[in-house]
Amino acid sequence: MASEVFNPNPTVIATVSPTARRRAAHARHSLWLLDDEDSAIYPSDDEPEPIDADEIFDLIRSISDPEHRSMTLEELAVVSAPQISVVPSRVLIEFTPTVPHCGMSTLIGLSIRVRLLRALPTRFKVDIRVKPGSHQSEHAVNKQLNDKERVAAALENPALVEVLETCLQSASRRGL
Repeated sequence: MASEVFNPNPTVIATVSPTARRRAAHARHSLWLLDDEDSAIYPSDDEPEPIDADEIFDLIRSISDPEHRSMTLEELAVVSAPQISVVPSRVLIEFTPTVPHCGMSTLIGLSIRVRLLRALPTRFKVDIRVKPGSHQSEHAVNKQLNDKERVAAALENPALVEVLETCLQSASRRGL
């Protein structure tokens, strides 16, 4: 999209495997039901399934960085599990740009929003914010990311949608 590199040498951290709770839940949901205990194992379809911060983190951790496409947001420490909070019907995500003058912050936040719009039930309100003090235009970025009309206008731009799709291609690599 832009030829200017905002952070030519980012710090990369080692990623962690999915939480033990997620691995246990995946192992418990076998494709083969051996007895009539399926109603005790699986919740009723009438109840909304609870979603926690670990599940949200698993959804966004492997989104590619728009500037460094071979690296994920988790590897660059842009997103982490402690920066996510979930209360009934509300998800708050703070992300940390790699540099205070990062020109890709809005695109990073938009890719997080699109990933969650596609994955979460509509009952959730999602707030995405730059971590306080981590960006020089923090207020402007936060305003753009949480304004429905601005997000809708951005998603009508074919060039921007193409960049978003490229960032989101790696989101399916998340482990269970």
